[in-house]
Amino acid sequence: MRLPTTARLLIAALQVALPVALPAVLPTAAHALDAQARRGETIARTNCTRCHAIGRIGASPLAEAPPFRELHRRYPVTDLSEALAEGITTGHPTMPEFRLDPDEAQALIAYLQTLER
Repeated sequence: MRLPTTARLLIAALQVALPVALPAVLPTAAHALDAQARRGETIARTNCTRCHAIGRIGASPLAEAPPFRELHRRYPVTDLSEALAEGITTGHPTMPEFRLDPDEAQALIAYLQTLER
């Protein structure tokens, strides 16, 4: 059975468009969080959600706590590495002091970098 011309044209168009359009719609390996970034997201979820919005959407529960997705607009998030490992004592006035080990700091930074995309 032979398909009508419009059906054949539609199939041909989809064969061209889908490989281009699907990566923008569906998560791919490039968009998926790697193990280090997933660990960083867990650290953020455990320690930071009381005050900060840690995801791609939503407001921070504490107005003066910047959403994590906006941090890279203020400064390179890699600059936080030392502060996270030595203990952040600044930030907003009600921010508690906390310290991460170097591997945890790198994991959190890896997660923050995923929010830049």
